[in-house]
Amino acid sequence: MKRFALIILGLLLAAGLSWGWDGGPTVAVKIIGPSRPFAPGAERTVFVEIQIYAPFHINSHEPSEDFLVPTAVNLLPQDGMKVVRIDYPQPELKKFLFSESPLSVYEGTIRVAVTLAAASDFSGSEVLFRGNIGYQACDNNSCLAPDEAAFNERFPVPANQVKAAPSAPTKPAAKPAAPPVADSPVPADTAVQSLESRGLLLNLLFVFLGGLALNLTPCIYPLIPITVSYFGGQAGGKKGNLLLHALFYVLGMAMTYSILGVLAAFTGSLFGAALQYPLVLIAIAGVMVGLALSMFGLYEVRLPGFLTNLAGGSRKGLFGTLFMGLTVGIVAAPCIGPFVLGLLTYVGNRGNVFLGFLLFFVLALGLGLPFVFLALFSGSLNRLPRSGGWMVWVRKIFGFILVAMAIYFVAPLFPDVLLYNLALALVMLVAGIYMAWIEPTKTAGKVFPVIRNLVGLAFLVASLLLAASGIRSRIDRSVSENAARQGQPGNAVHWIPYDEGRIRQAALDKKPIFIDFYADWCIPCKELDKLVFSAPDVVELSEGLVMLKADLTSSGSPLVRELTRKFKIKGVPTLVFLDAQGRELPRLREVGFLDKDKFLERMRSALDASR
Repeated sequence: MKRFALIILGLLLAAGLSWGWDGGPTVAVKIIGPSRPFAPGAERTVFVEIQIYAPFHINSHEPSEDFLVPTAVNLLPQDGMKVVRIDYPQPELKKFLFSESPLSVYEGTIRVAVTLAAASDFSGSEVLFRGNIGYQACDNNSCLAPDEAAFNERFPVPANQVKAAPSAPTKPAAKPAAPPVADSPVPADTAVQSLESRGLLLNLLFVFLGGLALNLTPCIYPLIPITVSYFGGQAGGKKGNLLLHALFYVLGMAMTYSILGVLAAFTGSLFGAALQYPLVLIAIAGVMVGLALSMFGLYEVRLPGFLTNLAGGSRKGLFGTLFMGLTVGIVAAPCIGPFVLGLLTYVGNRGNVFLGFLLFFVLALGLGLPFVFLALFSGSLNRLPRSGGWMVWVRKIFGFILVAMAIYFVAPLFPDVLLYNLALALVMLVAGIYMAWIEPTKTAGKVFPVIRNLVGLAFLVASLLLAASGIRSRIDRSVSENAARQGQPGNAVHWIPYDEGRIRQAALDKKPIFIDFYADWCIPCKELDKLVFSAPDVVELSEGLVMLKADLTSSGSPLVRELTRKFKIKGVPTLVFLDAQGRELPRLREVGFLDKDKFLERMRSALDASR
């Protein structure tokens, strides 16, 4: 029963892989010189190549909204040189879950063509191409402060150049070139800091449970008693040696999957750029559905015989056990390969080497834990239930997981959250009905029918929760929009501009504090104002707190720099709660958009902590 409960927890993996920005660079700038040297009286085109690291995007040169910060190439003047024109690439209109309408953005790698003209009497020995890129980076949850990326390039002017007729300017590419692999991954210390975040720890738990659940597939489960018996033969009956073989086996698995995770992350920037195209998202979803069909038994995915023989070859000693662990993924590929492919796709999208290693290492630990446990208690092998039809039934559960992952990858293509939730709810509904009452597997005994009914019920509950969440989000949006249009003062939060004196006064009054760090150029901030802070129950509960707004629009001002340093602000919106003594409640902090129900929970927690 407990093992089957792990399967249900594993279903959350498809929807649970989401965590915030973990630091590192957002853009990199490269200057590409003209095809011919500069010469007096001639025009030349220099390309400014901007690589935007996933999962970020930047606003286009002409953003969708006036308050958004445009991307702009700013050049420092040089005597004898004139900027003829700057040609920006065609932006993409992309729909994000936090925005009502598509936004004009750049993603991946883009090139800006800067055409310069040298005066006919230009006598310099070099052209100084200096300036910066002004931009603002956002992901799906929050926006970073507007920033600049400087560049400084020198192009020599040959001494023997003579006056040349102006050349036709080079046209920029119609589509941005694919970005190269990032030269430097996210620093390890930054990734270690992200490990402390609650969201990542929860996601690692989901991956670990998913690894445990994969042991129940038809490709892994029959190997457990065989492999542990092999450990016993190699260990000569000694318990300590038996455990050592099991640990080497798990180490081999961890090495294989960790290398896969690192390789996927190293190609992250290329993959992230590809994901800006809807056809790529649809293709990935199609692969997921195709693999799901193999889980449903429509066809079999088989490996060449020589690979299976290589992986299952018998070798003696600890090295042989390590080799078995290294190659077990080949033997088990028909069952766990689709699941691992989904994780590889996700890691490639994130582009973080440390997280890629960590994610797959934890997956391997989940896969290997039963082997270590049974090696310690090898006498319990005869208590394992026999493999049979129930394993085919388990395999189909993973088929529905893959369908859910396909929907996850095409989430940006849904016009709103309601349709996205309803699509996932439909998958859960079909899974519940099919796995509980239609799937034809029959087994002896009374336990399996109970388990399959419980699993079906769990699917149906998940379906109802997803549908209810989507409907509630649509209703909340409509109510909040109506309240915002009416603009009645009695239905609004009493906001106070951030002031240290207000915090000291709140401590004297024994009242908790909420601080909304926002900026005028932040779309998720505006969505919070419209959809969350204007909700009647939020307004009512806010009367028990001191509600402060901290404006971080002018990122260069001394006050903003001080607030950013003091509260360690990485992006906006950042939502911070302080208790009645003016101390932050770290577990309630949130960076990015937070829906109304979750925000209400944190408000109640802040009030409870101050009583």
